[in-house]
Amino acid sequence: MTVSKKVLDQVSHPTRRQEYSASTKRALEEVATTLFTERGYAGTSLDEIVAGARVTKGALYHHFSGKKALFEAVFDHVADEAAATIKQALHGHRDPWEKAAAGLRAFLEVVQQPAYRRITIQEGPAVLGYERYREQEERSTFGIVQDIVSSVLATYDVEPSMIETFSRVFFGAMSAAGSAVSSAEDTARASAEVEAAITFILAGLRQQAESGGPLPFPADLR
Repeated sequence: MTVSKKVLDQVSHPTRRQEYSASTKRALEEVATTLFTERGYAGTSLDEIVAGARVTKGALYHHFSGKKALFEAVFDHVADEAAATIKQALHGHRDPWEKAAAGLRAFLEVVQQPAYRRITIQEGPAVLGYERYREQEERSTFGIVQDIVSSVLATYDVEPSMIETFSRVFFGAMSAAGSAVSSAEDTARASAEVEAAITFILAGLRQQAESGGPLPFPADLR
């Protein structure tokens, strides 16, 4: 079956209505991001959002079923942008230890950003529920952690299941660290302390790897 030129043109060249619809949605999400960051979910009304975006409530309901759906879209966008920032920081690092350090620093910078702190970490679990929050967290950042862990453990002869286990452990640690940094009064200091703690752990792994020793197991620590 061939696709008509008219259909192709519609796909390649959106109509003015489609462009207006897309710009309206962007405006709603941008205003909502600002207000949710400054006032939180409960402190933000739909009236304020549509007024800021200069659209009607009807336009908002055309794109979103309500405030929670709009928040979810904003939450996804902020989380995806954070993941993209961390991925970008990993580019160009062939050494696995430098790659891990770069990823850690990028993550700690992200969790100090006002939008990420308020929308993703502080408001996300309460508004969307823990399961939905964890689902997005895994979708956006678990793959990054898994990539870093795989690079670091490449020196060792370990089963894929151990890489998965290490990834889960580090993913949980990073999630907890992000919450701790974002809720701290002095986020810069909290970030520096987290970086020091995780760097200490990575340094131990690196020393073990460079010595040619095997990955230690519980029996080795007795």
